[in-house]
Amino acid sequence: METKVYLSGGMNEENWQANLISNVGKNGFAFFNPREHKLEHSREYTIWDLYYVKNCDFVFAYMEQNNPSGYGLTLEIGYASAIGKPIILVDEKSIHDANFKKYFKIVRESSSIVFDNLEDGIKFLKNIRNGIVTM
Repeated sequence: METKVYLSGGMNEENWQANLISNVGKNGFAFFNPREHKLEHSREYTIWDLYYVKNCDFVFAYMEQNNPSGYGLTLEIGYASAIGKPIILVDEKSIHDANFKKYFKIVRESSSIVFDNLEDGIKFLKNIRNGIVTM
């Protein structure tokens, strides 16, 4: 049985989602990647996103340092938290922006576990697959 992971976060050119999937590997995981749905209208992609948050086993959320807002990630974490989904948050932005950190604290505290860099978040996800970590 595959562990279903919803990938929440920015859609910039760096494509962190592909990096994560490549590093973790698909063995044992099914990834719900909003970058792949190709929906352009907010009503459509919001329905898609929330559907897959509801149907995943984990939300992996990445607040990149250069993410201009994080509004979508915040919605997805709030929804996931409300329905009891475990949330792995990587927050690289709060380290560099004290004002952002002040207001993003509620999102951090709604998450199951928080890391300051993507590499640690990826390592944690690999450990879930290997049965080393339980939440």
